[in-house]
Amino acid sequence: MPDTLATLDTPAAVIDRARLDRNIRRMQTRMDALGVAFRPHAKTAKCVEVAHAQLAAGARGITVSTLKEAEAFFAAGVADILYAVGIAPAKLDRALALRRRGCALKLVVDNVEAAAALAAFGRAHDETFDVWIEIDTDGHRCGLLPDQDALLEVGRLLSADGARVGGVMTHAGSSYDLDTPAALAALAEQERAGCVRAAERLRALGIACPEVSVGSTPTALSAQALDGVTEVRAGVYAFFDLVMHNVGVCTLDELALSVVATVIGHQPDKGWAIVDAGWMAMSRDRGTSRQRHDYGYGLPCALDGTPLDAFAVSSANQEHGIVSLADGARCADIADRFPLGSRLRILPNHACATGAQFPEYHALAGDGSVTVWSRFHGW
Repeated sequence: MPDTLATLDTPAAVIDRARLDRNIRRMQTRMDALGVAFRPHAKTAKCVEVAHAQLAAGARGITVSTLKEAEAFFAAGVADILYAVGIAPAKLDRALALRRRGCALKLVVDNVEAAAALAAFGRAHDETFDVWIEIDTDGHRCGLLPDQDALLEVGRLLSADGARVGGVMTHAGSSYDLDTPAALAALAEQERAGCVRAAERLRALGIACPEVSVGSTPTALSAQALDGVTEVRAGVYAFFDLVMHNVGVCTLDELALSVVATVIGHQPDKGWAIVDAGWMAMSRDRGTSRQRHDYGYGLPCALDGTPLDAFAVSSANQEHGIVSLADGARCADIADRFPLGSRLRILPNHACATGAQFPEYHALAGDGSVTVWSRFHGW
């Protein structure tokens, strides 16, 4: 007989397939309405089945964060891949091998030195790399400023033999710090305008720069218009998580990833139930601690997915999670509420980090059966 949530070894990472499919349709429908292509970020799930569902819904290619992902997805039949992390010179041989096997791999740089090294490598190996320039539109992480002089120098270097400018890309990661529709819409417009400005400057220099790629889950779901943008990228939308719930772009019943855990003991005098999902299962990510609602290490739910809003995984050790009242009060009947051997589904703070703790997912179908979906690991 197939496994169910009641028979899985715990802790187990579970994908609710109905929620996953609904999330995928929601994002693709929005991108279609805005008139842009959609390139989902595969780093969240790192799973062939999820990527195939996104492509079947209408996505154009995928985004990855490691060359390991690019290699694995290409082996699974996905050829249009953006490696959206600045390429390290030591990884150029692997990138070249992928392109020589037919992968339409796009690389990213954000500085003069990397651009020069990549173009020189391409010339030395008689390869013209498709290179996108990362633009900083919110001061969050990497990238060149849209009006920075170095942007044009990078464009010139990549327009010589060995490379070509395939486009510009940006990621408004600071959107995770926001929680109002107005602020999210304003950042989405800032992201759009900055990336389009960078493309226009390159084009004025005679550099084609055909693609303008923007994206984060919050800005993708908040943008009012995307004039000048050719594609959007987003990743965590497929699963959503408690951070995204606090940002305000999803409801709890849209969270598709959870961790099934078993109650293994109690500390009645402290009002604790102990489960077998510690930070090795949930991850160390405490992203909600900086938001308006702190969920600890996760929000416990009944096995049917009903949130137990009064409770939280308030603390965690490596293999032990502590479930207690979220307000810090003592639950006098904790052992009755969560009997030994009973099971909970815990919603994660950060789906990418929690997924990374597991070598596989258990995809939950509408009839209650689960199917194993493998997950990639490594770089």
